[in-house]
Amino acid sequence: MGKSPGHQQHPEHKVDERRLDQRVTVEVDGQVLADSRDVIRVDEDGYPARYYFPRDDVRTDRLERSATTTKCPFKGTARYYSLNVDGHRLADAVWSYEEPYDEHRDLAGRLAFYDDRIPEIHVTPA
Repeated sequence: MGKSPGHQQHPEHKVDERRLDQRVTVEVDGQVLADSRDVIRVDEDGYPARYYFPRDDVRTDRLERSATTTKCPFKGTARYYSLNVDGHRLADAVWSYEEPYDEHRDLAGRLAFYDDRIPEIHVTPA
């Protein structure tokens, strides 16, 4: 996609990615919605840690694409999904960078969950 304008303008702002060698799961109302050992943890200045899952390890049948998009100057344009579980809808609780900036190309197509809307994100100790 190209270089991130955020990193060029604010080189002091940290957006660190690292692959975890442990299992990470996401649950809502006792249902496992994501379960993977191929998760990228993103630590960005000013934000809580976020976990990005490969689509194949997420129950995408519970996701509904929303019209919401946001633009991050560091990672790119995020597209959002609402989550449907047992008749409950969590609007814009999941997002993905389909074409992130070059510095974050490993996030392409992965899905992340807002932990303030989905409190049950578990990282199993290695």
